[in-house]
Amino acid sequence: MACTCPHHIHRNASCKHMAAVENATDDGTLTAFPSEDDETDEDDAEPAECDCDGLNGFPCWPCVRAGRKELPA
Repeated sequence: MACTCPHHIHRNASCKHMAAVENATDDGTLTAFPSEDDETDEDDAEPAECDCDGLNGFPCWPCVRAGRKELPA
């Protein structure tokens, strides 16, 4: 596994990005750009894991990932 972040490139060490991919799924893979077949017709539906209510107006990651909300600048 490799990453293009400075930590991995300059230190040749595992980085937080590599750890995230390893922990993302059971087989250590992550689909960063899902195919059109993976998309659902309910893109505007609230994700089942939504926790926005407890974040004082900050969007939860499932809503950001689903494209329902954007991270503040």
